[in-house]
Amino acid sequence: MTVPNLHFIGGHFAWLLLFFVACKSLENKPVTIPPGFDWQGHRGARGLAPENSVPGFLRALEFPQITTLELDLAVSKDRHLIVSHEPWFNADICRRPDGSRIPAAEAEKVFLYQLTAAEIRAYDCGSLRHPRFPEQTPQPAHKPTLREVVEAVRAAYPNRAVRWNIEIKSRPEWDGIRTPPIDTFARLVVEEIAALGLQSTCTVQSFDPRALRAVRALNPQLTLALLVENFLGPAKNLERLGFTPAIYSPYHALVKPSTVRFCRQKGMKLIPWTVNDTETMRRLIQIGVDGIITDYPNRTPQ
Repeated sequence: MTVPNLHFIGGHFAWLLLFFVACKSLENKPVTIPPGFDWQGHRGARGLAPENSVPGFLRALEFPQITTLELDLAVSKDRHLIVSHEPWFNADICRRPDGSRIPAAEAEKVFLYQLTAAEIRAYDCGSLRHPRFPEQTPQPAHKPTLREVVEAVRAAYPNRAVRWNIEIKSRPEWDGIRTPPIDTFARLVVEEIAALGLQSTCTVQSFDPRALRAVRALNPQLTLALLVENFLGPAKNLERLGFTPAIYSPYHALVKPSTVRFCRQKGMKLIPWTVNDTETMRRLIQIGVDGIITDYPNRTPQ
């Protein structure tokens, strides 16, 4: 997930600002973490370690409160599920196999879908510290497959009950170019979840309603989450989706008490993203969210 560009939304920004002011009094009050609260490590522990990397996921699990690892998926030329936020190499954090930097103008021209998993593995996406995360400890890291991440976590934490929040990164204009056609993408994800035995311990999330509809058609038993970064509101977003998912997952600034009430009425859990300061975490917990996705597993309020 990325932070939506809110400054140009006009009148919507005005109510958002008023809402923050009204909620400010909640932020410094003591907070009790309810039982079963779902703390999710965003892209592993992006604030502390290379994002969507094996070291990053293992770093997140160093914090006992983390219950779920959140990650993103792309697809390689040879149909492996690659853990990556973008279906290309982010020039800010990735180097070519020869160690050279990737010019920003060229970054989005080399799609993972055009490369094999072995070719993708040759790029280093961990040695460069992400410019937005000064606390991050760089280290060499490649874009792993989903299977590689799951197996590494199981080996390192054999007795830890880890949940997975798996995002399908798709858009209609990417179909067949940057990613497979959506039905193919969904099938690859559902099949690998089954092969890894994750059916009861994972959520499949997406901003793309097509992806969630396709996954639901293949396996209606999987837990689904609708990601949201617009001002349409939950009722309209569910109408666009066509069904009620288990989880509603909006950008955290969009969460109001009315959002909590709506989700309760619909029987949905409410898990906002991506929350990186303890004051906002406290406010969201006070108004009744069911979990929080964060880049900083070390910042969760006690």
